[in-house]
Amino acid sequence: MLKDELIDTVQVSDDSLEIRQILRHKKRFLDLLLLADEQESMIDLYLERGEMFALYDRNILRAICIVTDEGDKTVELKNIATDLQYQKLGYGKRLIRFISEHYAGKYDTLLVGTGESTLTVPFYEQNGFKYSHRIKNFFTDNYDHPMYEDGKQLVDMVYLRKELSE
Repeated sequence: MLKDELIDTVQVSDDSLEIRQILRHKKRFLDLLLLADEQESMIDLYLERGEMFALYDRNILRAICIVTDEGDKTVELKNIATDLQYQKLGYGKRLIRFISEHYAGKYDTLLVGTGESTLTVPFYEQNGFKYSHRIKNFFTDNYDHPMYEDGKQLVDMVYLRKELSE
């Protein structure tokens, strides 16, 4: 464990699982972050201003996320990614649960913006998020190339929200 990597190690669920807050050298996780947001210049817009959390199982990095303070007692999950070989094993779900608990009492709402995809929207809905609003043409206006998920081009950003409780 790098001494500048964490401020906080939180033991969760069992002895093998821990979530670390990453304070410095966040760019070293770029390969994993690019799984959820495939344009580095877009990641750069929130990387340093956000809080980064990494989930490790048996000391192996499995998933990562970045959360930003958006004002008005609202935080936004800007990026959440699980290493390809560990997807669909509950790591993303566990990270969302941690984030929800971590920010409850300090913030009222957790937002997440995603492409309109049959892969991502149901995942967030299963984790307590409900439709909030959309930003028309977000992906076509802000990315330098067309983006596709599950064979469908992403055009609008769909926002979902989750109310945080203490």
